[in-house]
Amino acid sequence: MDSVRRALPEDAPELLRLRQVMIDSTASAPTSAGWHAESLPTVRARLAEPDGDFAAFVVDHPERPGALAALVAGTIDYRIGRADNPHGAVGYVFSVATDPDARRRGYARACMATLLEWFRERDAGHVLLNASPAAEPLYASLGFTRDTDPSMRLSL
Repeated sequence: MDSVRRALPEDAPELLRLRQVMIDSTASAPTSAGWHAESLPTVRARLAEPDGDFAAFVVDHPERPGALAALVAGTIDYRIGRADNPHGAVGYVFSVATDPDARRRGYARACMATLLEWFRERDAGHVLLNASPAAEPLYASLGFTRDTDPSMRLSL
């Protein structure tokens, strides 16, 4: 298998393409990719911050030079500590996607393992993610458990 690497600013268009693959796989109908152009400068800037609170790990596509086969992205948030996480660092995985023609090769698992190590190096006390039914076995095999999260959302 090709090796996992930290995503670079020049990978930003491919990160957005794979994020769209993920969004389309979870939405009831494919959504527009019109937001990519507006998002691109921000993604490039965040990828240029190697010591920031955002990281993306990728695998290059073995059959398509310049394309990515898989993506995992996450961030670390600070919350006031508590007994099981005194430092208050919380990892959040928000984008896991594999190109449809590169699935079932272990790329997402390898990227996730690298992201989890990145979280550990930054003393994250725990890691959160939202799992689709299809992806839940992967996350469970990495040690994730279902959480009874009473989350609510406000769109601004």
